[in-house]
Amino acid sequence: MKFDTYNIDPYIYDEMFQADGMPREHCRPLHEDLARLSREELSSIQERVTRSFSNEGISFTVYGDDEGEERIIPIDCLPRVISGDDWRFLEKGLAQRLKALNRFLADVYGEARIIEDGVIPVDVVRECPQYRMEMRGFTAPQGTWVAICGTDLVRTNDGFRVLEDNLRVPSGVSYMIANRKAVKASLRRLYRRSQVQEVEHYGRLLLTTLRELAPNGRSEPSIALLTPGVYNSAFYEHMFLAREIGAELVEGRDLLVNDGHVYMRTTTGLRRVDVIYRRVDDDFIDPLVFRPDSLLGVPGLIHAYKLGNVALVNAPGTGVADDKSVYAYVPDMIRYYLGEEAILSNVETYLCRRPEDLEYTLDNLDKLVVKRVGESGGYGMLIGPHATPKEREEYAVGLRANPADFISQPVLALSRAPCLIDNNFEPRHVDLRPFVLHGRETRMVPGAFCRVALRRGSLVVNSSQGGGGKDLWVLGD
Repeated sequence: MKFDTYNIDPYIYDEMFQADGMPREHCRPLHEDLARLSREELSSIQERVTRSFSNEGISFTVYGDDEGEERIIPIDCLPRVISGDDWRFLEKGLAQRLKALNRFLADVYGEARIIEDGVIPVDVVRECPQYRMEMRGFTAPQGTWVAICGTDLVRTNDGFRVLEDNLRVPSGVSYMIANRKAVKASLRRLYRRSQVQEVEHYGRLLLTTLRELAPNGRSEPSIALLTPGVYNSAFYEHMFLAREIGAELVEGRDLLVNDGHVYMRTTTGLRRVDVIYRRVDDDFIDPLVFRPDSLLGVPGLIHAYKLGNVALVNAPGTGVADDKSVYAYVPDMIRYYLGEEAILSNVETYLCRRPEDLEYTLDNLDKLVVKRVGESGGYGMLIGPHATPKEREEYAVGLRANPADFISQPVLALSRAPCLIDNNFEPRHVDLRPFVLHGRETRMVPGAFCRVALRRGSLVVNSSQGGGGKDLWVLGD
């Protein structure tokens, strides 16, 4: 097969090709190997990769009007390749960003100097639904409010941009590892020749990070992963990560708090728990503090956490730092706390709570992406150029009614990478979600969950909205 019919748009960055159609230097080995393969050989590779996901039961749940539908996540067999230099740049920028976000969280739940000094308006923070007054005055272990961060990155012709920070219960790392396992098995010779950096040790790095956050410096702490249960859309990942780190997979009913300590019910009696990697949202984690009707959480858990008798990863209240309005101020946080300029740029963002930004957004709905600040997964979003006049008009009604609930951004020409679509090479838009760990130090594996918008022309990469995944190959030097 050849790339003769592959469409290269000079206005859109292509991960494999330069604007003149020549492959990028670090992509030449992959390009040459793919060009030599026949349609039948490529089809066989794609079938093996897809079968690997199906056999492993690697699924996610899409929630519709009635009930959740479980699906196997689509995976494209062609890896996305980036250079070692690009990755080092991303590593440095992501570490800087997470350091500032942790400082911000410690501050806004403490002295709130950044508000007092006028860097960020008080209403943007205190009126955020994810700001938890219950966490005021709390000091996180090691200053680490966010130990596990999944930051979404996009690339345009102008370089990399941060699309959003996922700081509450970031998901997708299991897909990163599963993508690697499936693609590596099908392209072994090319994989070895390309000197791809490994990602399979993520579990070891995660375990080290969790141990560093254990109370009283316990060297062999008891660790549990708290899941909402089998009906959660990411339950596959919860099982996967519990196995990776040797943690007990528990639900709220498996835990209890006694005398300020957390215990797990076992067949041999109660066993103390030191670290909880929680995949339950703040609202449901402790019915004595947040939602009293929650059946997913553990009564008294926040009390034990505040006493320092158990570590929660990530800390409750971190959602204020990944709010889409607060996002606009992250470059200011980096300057304020670190005295540095942001290495990774934000996407230009208009806060509709500002009258001038609201008017600009309403006047340019046909050119902008508008998002609800509290939504995720591609929901609650209007992509202006792809919407009908009626859809824009209907969306504007909600925008005018509650402007503080919205932000807008220019439509980005997300980079594209080759995908195997119906046995043909076609470009599709992609993004990246690297995972950053922070305990006593910051750690990353050289890889990411690379999401891909499999529908032609679509910019929405979320699995729940028709997207899929790719393996990301970070090349060695």
